[in-house]
Amino acid sequence: MRVISGLARGLKLSSIDGMETRPTLDRVKEPLFSMLMPYLNDANVLDLFAGSGALGIEAISRGALKCTFTDKNPKCVKVILDNVKKARMEEKSIVKNISFESFLATSKEKFDLVFLDPPYKMGLLDEILSKLKEGHLNDDAIVAVEADDGTNILYDGYTLLKERKYGRVKLFILQLEKEA
Repeated sequence: MRVISGLARGLKLSSIDGMETRPTLDRVKEPLFSMLMPYLNDANVLDLFAGSGALGIEAISRGALKCTFTDKNPKCVKVILDNVKKARMEEKSIVKNISFESFLATSKEKFDLVFLDPPYKMGLLDEILSKLKEGHLNDDAIVAVEADDGTNILYDGYTLLKERKYGRVKLFILQLEKEA
């Protein structure tokens, strides 16, 4: 696993061993970031199920202003901290050992771009998307969802900008709808 482009291009990132996380493959990450390029410059990013932090680090490498990484697994948090340090992105990174429920219940911060890549079997995408739009997103915010191929989501309150399939992975790029 590596940073594909930008300031940290080529940097090898660590992840935890075992089946606890599912890092986004380079063959998925490359087209994902091609779709997100117009939204990265100076963005305030949230990597909600950060795992290794690879998506948030890639976003900072490509011009995001900062990233908040959240994961409830302490092993993941240690790996994220190590990867952020290795990438020399400490000043642009906030790493929190917290569940997504607790983070969304307590955070008052608003984000321009959110990476939403929860464990596929959780079945909580619709609930999380609903909670995100309740005060966690700036106007025109983008939510990049990675899900299992068979996943369908309700994106009430969002506009579907793109939907792509890469093997067994489906990407959804959603934009918060403007209030009338």
